[in-house]
Parts: sequence; structure tokens; C-alpha cells
Amino acid sequence: MPWPASPPGCAGSASAVVIPEFHVIDLACVFVGAVPISIYNSSSAEQIGFFARHSHARFAIVEDDGFGARFDAVRRELPELEAIVSVRGSGDAHYAELSDAPPLDLAEAATTVGPDDLLTVIYTSGTTGDPKGVMITHGQVRFTAESLQLACGFSAEQLVGMRIVSYLPMAHIAERMTSHYDALHAGYEVTTCPDMSLVGAYLRDVRPNIMFGAPRVWEKIHAGVVAALAADPDKAARFDDAVKAARPIVDARTWDRSTPDDEATWAFLDEVAFAPVRRLTGLDEVQLAVSSAAPIAADLLSWFRAIGVPLSELYGMSECCGPMTWAARKVKPGTVGPPIPGVEVHVADDGEVLCRGGNVFLGYLDDPERTAEALDADGWLHSGDIGELDEDGYLCIVDRKKEILITAGGKNVSPANLEAKLKLVPLVGQACVIGDKLPFVSALLVLDPETAMAFAEAEGIEPRDLPSLANHPRVHEVIAAGVEDAMAGFNHAEQVKRFVILGDEWLPDSDELTPTSKLKRRNIAVKYAAEIRSLYAGEPVEPEARAHTEGG
Repeated sequence: MPWPASPPGCAGSASAVVIPEFHVIDLACVFVGAVPISIYNSSSAEQIGFFARHSHARFAIVEDDGFGARFDAVRRELPELEAIVSVRGSGDAHYAELSDAPPLDLAEAATTVGPDDLLTVIYTSGTTGDPKGVMITHGQVRFTAESLQLACGFSAEQLVGMRIVSYLPMAHIAERMTSHYDALHAGYEVTTCPDMSLVGAYLRDVRPNIMFGAPRVWEKIHAGVVAALAADPDKAARFDDAVKAARPIVDARTWDRSTPDDEATWAFLDEVAFAPVRRLTGLDEVQLAVSSAAPIAADLLSWFRAIGVPLSELYGMSECCGPMTWAARKVKPGTVGPPIPGVEVHVADDGEVLCRGGNVFLGYLDDPERTAEALDADGWLHSGDIGELDEDGYLCIVDRKKEILITAGGKNVSPANLEAKLKLVPLVGQACVIGDKLPFVSALLVLDPETAMAFAEAEGIEPRDLPSLANHPRVHEVIAAGVEDAMAGFNHAEQVKRFVILGDEWLPDSDELTPTSKLKRRNIAVKYAAEIRSLYAGEPVEPEARAHTEGG
């Protein structure tokens, strides 16, 4: 069958699984003047119904029958949906049939749309309320891709053919911009990884030149290295000493202040300690490494840079096509860099970070009220984040404007900063800080399955399941010592005073986490209300705070 000739502005809804066909399908939609919109593969039938109705989708392109069944479950509620096309299953049509269509004249098809036409809609996953449809144009993506090329420090010729592994959902702006739009613009070689659990193996096979990941990805790589080294305590201690020695040298190299002695020391450390680790993790050919989507601990970023992985932190949001600030080379751990080329960043009087430039979105689809909240009359995008600009114009994000905790004593506390440090504590995989309108700050700590099991084996602990380990005295002892060390850099009012260790596993796109691993704080407060109450047993709690801990 020929490809459905959708008029400009018509939405096609494609699955967000990372498969090679995605890139072909998405680009084909663009060339026929349609607007392709990706949704998360984990979306329920009810969520799919919302996305399809809200975007007025006319065609659904799904990976397989499992995803197609969720569309079928709500199809009666979608009068505008004309057909379901399946890539690897049954449907009204099949992807393989599309190859029989006459080829397009690409030069002619490219005139179908202009820079101001809608390219896609990114639905924010959100932690509460209905998702918002972020409208992004062709011109805004082109601007962003060109700005990123200028910021990365490579020429257009150098970027062609660079290898990248695509493994995050295409429904999220970070992956869509990095391994789809940027790949089209720069000419990357993209390898698609179908499951995040396979990323480690894919890194070792592909040896990527560019590596993008949310902080959790970098935390898992770090935890794997630490767990492997733990089998030989003497070797682990020598590696830690090497990292400690390398940190100031790497900082000096970053800012062109290194001496010949520094360079010689670095070369020695790299040969005997760091290069083997990079080879084992598949990061030995990485020339550009980026963390984004959530805050990453400055210590962790510095650790990767110390071992020769050029990790940097990029800050932004869907509403500005992903990037707002980034320093690919001149990195200051603890900051998210200066504005990308062509973009203005301003900190308002109340501390909110504002952005203006060619990357700022059109608005939210069919939602003028929330669009007016995000975009002011002068074109400034209101991020909802609190930040500070240093003397070099580098931005430091303090916290989400609506997520700052205010303790019963009136102390403003940034949960994100605390959580980033807590996730570096041995055995901890996730952390959620509690304390709004409460007497002191506390935390829910979730065990990291891989490191917890490796620790249990090394310590001879039985049984080796997460609930049992969460209650084991030795696990509590190690985590307690780690929390004490992690809190050393915070003042007394900010420090976590008590914590509960949870034997659950928090996975992306679950009750606890969004698809990009942001905390769903309200859901967590409801689900773990009993554990939170136990943290404040015997303490006076204000009525408002009690309601909050119970999910009110």
C-alpha cells in the first residue's frame, strides 16, 4: 500500500521503542507533511487514548501486536484514527508493505513544510496532572542542532560517522534530539539498543564516540566499576588513590593549566588504572559524554572525568528542544554550563531561570492557559527551576521552584542536591528526601539491586533478596556511614537526620518514577506514608505536614 498521504499538520502516533525502523518512519512522516508524535511504550491503553485524542492522531504506527492491542482497546474512543500500521505484527497494514510504494522525490517533498511548521509534539511525562503537548517546529530543531554543533567543539566534518547508541525512549526530547534529529543533522552512525538492560553489552560492542545518558545510567556504570573492584580491596584502594590524584590534574588540563609533570602523571595513571576500566565498560573511544534529564552529583561527574571519560552536564527541558545551557569542554562540575550559542539565559528576581532564543517552543497544544504560564509576552520561557549564574556565566541549578522543602523551622532545603549526594552512598540506588513543614529532613533510600547483591555475596549474607537485605544490620551499618559522609558538606538544618531503607526496586515509568527517572513525590508520599510516619515517630508534626506525608 502507498504511504498514507496526510495533509500538513496531521498527527501520526508512532511507538517510542528504540528500533531501527523508528528513524525511517519518523522521517517519512515528515517528508509527507505529517506530524509524527512518539509515546512511551509503557503507556497504558488509557494514556494512549489521551495522547491520540489530544493530538487528533489519524494513523498509529506500532511496533508489535502487544502495543497494537492497547490501541485496539480504546479505538472506539478515537473516531479520527483511520488505520493502525504494525512494524512486526498484524494491523490494518504492515510496515513491509510500505516499501512497495513509489519513491518520493525528496527535493520536492522537502518543500512541503517550512521552518515555522510543526515538526513534532513532545508530551511531557510529568509527575502530576495531564501531560502537556510541547509543540516544536522544524526551525526550532534546526536552530538547536546547529547550536549544539557549535557548542560541542567538533567541526561538521569530524561529526560525520561518529558512533552513538540509542536506547532511551524517543518520546523524550533528550533521545529524540540526540540520536534522531542531531544524527540527521550531523551524520552520526546510530545503533539502536532495544532494552536498557542491554546497554552495557552494546557499549562494549559499539565502542561509541558519543555517549548520552541520564544520571542513573552514569550511576549504574560507576556502581558496576566499584562493585567489580570491591572483589580486591587492595586494588580498589589503589584505584581510589589514582582517581584522587587525577582529579586536580584533569581540572588543570580542562583549563589549559597543566604542567609537563601533570601530563606525565596523568599518562601513567591512565595506562595502569583508567584505560583498562574504559575498555571494560566500552567507553574507551568516547570523545563526547553528556549527562542530562536530572541533576548529576558533581563528585560523580568529576570521577568520570578523572578516569578519562569527558563527561559534561547539559541542562534544559522539552520546551527549549532539550538544551538550554552546556559546556562540552570547559566543564565546571556542579554547574550546567553557559547558555548554548544563540540563546539568552536570565535569572529573575525570584531566582527562576528564564530562557529566550530560537530553540524555545511554540506553546502547549490546545492549552493557551498553561502556555501563558510558561511563555511571557517578551518571549522568555519560564523554566520553573531556581538557579544562579556565576562570574563566568555558568548556571547552577538550585532546585525546582515548586519542590524546595521548607522545614518546620523555616529552613529552605533543596531535595535534589541532597538526593544526588545520597545516590552516591554505597548500596543506594534511589533516594527521596522528605521534610516539607516537618521538624527535620529525612529520606527514603532504595537499594541498588546489582551492588546490593554483590555486597551480600562478598559479605556472605543470606538470604540475598532486596527486602531481607534492607533489614540486615550490616547493610544498615554501611549505608549509615555513607549517609554521614554524604551529609558532611551540608549545614545542620539541611542534613538528613533519619532514613528508611526500602527493599523495593524503583523502575522508570512506575508508581515512583517518571519514564526519565524523575521522582513522583506525591505518589511516593502516598505509597510510603507508613514509613514516612515512622521517621517522625514521637516528633510534633503540623497538621499540614501530616496531611502531606499521607499524600493529602
